[in-house]
Amino acid sequence: MEKQKGIEDVGVEDLVRAGLNLNDATVFHSVLKDVISRVGSSGDPRAVWREIVDRRALKPNHPHALHQLVYYSVYAHWDVITKGPRLYWFPSLYQSQNSNLGRILETYGPRLLGGSYRDPISSYQLFHKFSVENPDIYWGIVLRELSVVFQKEPSCILDTSDKTKHGGTWLPGSVYNIAECCILPSSCPIKYDNSVAIIWRDEGDDSSPVSRMTLAELRAQVMLVANALDGLFSKGDAIAIAMPMTVNAVIIYLGIVLAGFVVVSIADSFAAKEIAARLQISNAKAIFTQDFIIRGGRKYPLYSRVIDAAPNKIFVLPANGRDVAIQLRGQDMSWMDFLSTASHLVSPHEYVPFYQPVDAVTNILFSSGTSGDPKAIPWTQVSPIRSAADAWAQINVQAGDIWCWPTNLGWVMGPTVLYGCFLAGATLALYHGSPLDRGFGKFVQDAGVTSLGTVPSLVKTWKNTNCMDGLDWSKIKVFASTGEVSNEDDDLWLSSWAYYAPIIECCGGTELASSYIQGSILQPQAFGAMSTPSLTTGFVILDESGTPYPDEEPCVGEVALLPYIMGATDRLLNADHEEVYFKGMPTYNGKLLRRHGDILTRTVRGYYIVQGRADDTMNLGGIKTSSIEIERVCDKADDSILESAAISTQPAGGGPEVLIIFVVLKKGHTVDPNQLKTTLSRAIQKNLNPLFKVSAVKIVPEFPRTATNKLLRRVLRDQIKAEFSIKSKL
Repeated sequence: MEKQKGIEDVGVEDLVRAGLNLNDATVFHSVLKDVISRVGSSGDPRAVWREIVDRRALKPNHPHALHQLVYYSVYAHWDVITKGPRLYWFPSLYQSQNSNLGRILETYGPRLLGGSYRDPISSYQLFHKFSVENPDIYWGIVLRELSVVFQKEPSCILDTSDKTKHGGTWLPGSVYNIAECCILPSSCPIKYDNSVAIIWRDEGDDSSPVSRMTLAELRAQVMLVANALDGLFSKGDAIAIAMPMTVNAVIIYLGIVLAGFVVVSIADSFAAKEIAARLQISNAKAIFTQDFIIRGGRKYPLYSRVIDAAPNKIFVLPANGRDVAIQLRGQDMSWMDFLSTASHLVSPHEYVPFYQPVDAVTNILFSSGTSGDPKAIPWTQVSPIRSAADAWAQINVQAGDIWCWPTNLGWVMGPTVLYGCFLAGATLALYHGSPLDRGFGKFVQDAGVTSLGTVPSLVKTWKNTNCMDGLDWSKIKVFASTGEVSNEDDDLWLSSWAYYAPIIECCGGTELASSYIQGSILQPQAFGAMSTPSLTTGFVILDESGTPYPDEEPCVGEVALLPYIMGATDRLLNADHEEVYFKGMPTYNGKLLRRHGDILTRTVRGYYIVQGRADDTMNLGGIKTSSIEIERVCDKADDSILESAAISTQPAGGGPEVLIIFVVLKKGHTVDPNQLKTTLSRAIQKNLNPLFKVSAVKIVPEFPRTATNKLLRRVLRDQIKAEFSIKSKL
């Protein structure tokens, strides 16, 4: 492989090879020479890159090869081991002072931090430490910035008097309805009845104007749904949603919560038996779904899959926005018939919210654990506040912003984006279709999206297919990414679409209601890395003996969280919360640490990179699942299989995890690995999730095990990593 040139050695001919014509290459080369002369070729490459970006010398319509050439040439001599990750984005003082968190720091920083306060950038680390030590003060400030309206004010922010509750009690005594907070106008953040609450477009209507719904219109529709539900169910009943995240899905979600019922979040990609398991665990009384899912111009049956899973009552919405296109069972009801049940009311679009204590459950979400059964994770009314607050603080979602994140209400990001928008006064942007194609990108352009959320596998698809060429994403001020580990070059491509806007990496969990570690617009950012624990969150990194590494020391180990995390669970519906998160954990500064399970690298200069899970939970396409779930399917998929072991790992160049299946065959059986790969992929897609894909099948004579016969998946994972490493050197 040819050694990477330094930026000072890049010539006109290199720029031409990267895709510029001779004239443009000559002009661009003169810009590079001027930057180098100003910064100095022996100076800090971060200063060279920052100057190039600040001048907007690299443009979104430039070939990606040019962006690669410049970025990697600038950092050609950079040693990430001794100097930390390569930085690509640097906040300006003006940007920081006009951010949500920056305003707070400028207002309260001098009083809270005293003479140590300088500005939002220089003082961020001090403020973070203050927030961990004084969460009551931080949350008291933030609650005034979000549209949270209490019917009964909390007696305090955090009560730690009950020592049996490791995470304390948040906002004790408060009574409110979090859905009402989403649909009411407010002065802080600025939110009027005529403000645009939701903006959307249907797939296939790419040339049509985007559709809009005001806050007043949203409120009327949510209250109509609440009235209809009241006539059919009893307060506290669980009602499931298994459908794409459309405008109507959002209305249904808020209507369920407004009326005092509990949302059961189920991804529409699940197989029937996975839907059934979640309905049974949650004891859902009914489910909202669609007749079909329309993606990429194709129709996929959904109602028929839900029927196979649900003896419950099903409310069916039409995918095409008009009439339901299939025959329904006798006990089921179309969307229009459901709404008509409230037509007898004098004011069907008005509703008095059902106010509940802060710890009332509003949403049941699911996360796969290593047991193979999905953990039922209840969100109380405090969980949405945490989700919205982190989006407000770290991603800087502001009133008037347009936030788009292709996701689903069945996953944690669905409710997170919903609450993040409505509690911060932003507009929720929804594309009713596949995010993989150009139609989605054109919607981002036409809607004027200012904050775009992604998962790395989605970015990789956009980059590899060139489907977004020619579009204008320059209004995007910030990207966000979660669900998987990002690939540096894919992120370089993504950020370049908005003149190198920051990509805020987020890593957390459904049970935390948000991220425990993120990027921040008040700190320089590196591709694929996180720069800070989220505000008020503290953690330690444990070595193999369970001892915390010293703070700030570069290391690799399992992360353990300090217990006071606003919005985090204090219960599970089908598992022992104490055993799952606290049993066997060490104490730190007198507090019992909370188990999370990520393996984390802390680099030089204090950046963080997630290396995977300490347990056998894996992350495929942004969806958490367990090895056991996959192995149960694989063991039954082919008569030749004695036993299987599923592991995931990152490719040598980084990026999303790939699924590898190890197989031990029955005695006397032979089978081609590629044929088995096809068989297992089909079985997993049919029985678990159609988004999962087997990357390779490895046939081995036996599995490594402990003395107690426990399968050592980590040994198998290490073998694959070593194989990838060898291939990358060839």
